[in-house]
Amino acid sequence: MRHEPVRGIFYLCMGVLVFSLQDAIIKQVSADYALTEVVFIRSCVAAPILLTLVWRDAGWRALFDSHLDTLVLRALVMFGAYAAYYMAFPALPLADAVALYFTVPLFVTALAGPILGERNGWAVWVAVLLGFGGVMVMLQPGTGLFNPAALLSLLAAAFYGLAMLMARKHGSSLSAAVMGFYQNAVFLVGSALVALVLQLAGVVHAVHPSIAFVVRPWTVPSMLDGCMIGLCGVVASVGIMLLTSAYRVARASAVTPFEYTGMLWAPLWGFLFFNEVPRATTVAGAAVIVLAGLFALRVAKSDAPPKGPSELPEGDRALGRAHSTGNAMHIAKENHR
Repeated sequence: MRHEPVRGIFYLCMGVLVFSLQDAIIKQVSADYALTEVVFIRSCVAAPILLTLVWRDAGWRALFDSHLDTLVLRALVMFGAYAAYYMAFPALPLADAVALYFTVPLFVTALAGPILGERNGWAVWVAVLLGFGGVMVMLQPGTGLFNPAALLSLLAAAFYGLAMLMARKHGSSLSAAVMGFYQNAVFLVGSALVALVLQLAGVVHAVHPSIAFVVRPWTVPSMLDGCMIGLCGVVASVGIMLLTSAYRVARASAVTPFEYTGMLWAPLWGFLFFNEVPRATTVAGAAVIVLAGLFALRVAKSDAPPKGPSELPEGDRALGRAHSTGNAMHIAKENHR
């Protein structure tokens, strides 16, 4: 297997940058459009691109040869993850929402035992507890600064971690492109059904901005807003290619820590586009989360038994995946984000 760390790090950092732009776009339109409409338009744009990826990577037959129940179940979990993640945007500074999302590796570590039967040493659990200590620093529960919408980001991270473990469990038999296609299909159908149910039930207004983002009726977007929302589908496709390339040309252990460069872009876009200045507690809590996450990944990798390329399933070799928590964040992003 090739190992070009500089090239891999460049691809990964660019992929994270591209995906961070999608978050900024969705936050920008969250005050005027419904989340279901945004997801529907984005999924329509992404559908032909993902179909092309399926044809290139696995062929059309892969859409019918795969385990439909597993694909749909994982897609539903991801639908819940993204709904919760995006719902937090109208109510939270972008830096807070993204920083709390980066607890994903901690949730993966905590859930790997009951779901995959993996055992973690005490050092990993110390890192997990330390990471959630950083979450408490950010949330400040019991104070007037606590925003319940922050729990949406944590819920998104938990669902996201669950979906990634499902991808790891079935990754050897399911193509990433096929998983992405079915996930996009569930997003497309699910967003339309949720909007229809809310409309028929007459639920069209809410006081809290996160709830309003979901129940707001659909409206015809302006040319600029429509292009911005549609751009999210293109952004996701470009990001998938960059992240996939990163893990194909370099070892996961070399590039995974650079996933955290996303913590740099969120406060920058928040400041430039939304006049948001991160609080001191946000910076301190985010730093603790990053350090704890990196430590947990490092310990998990050092505890994992070494495996050569010939020992890995074909699907994992093709995508450059590692059988360790260290590649956890990439798996889910590669399959849809």
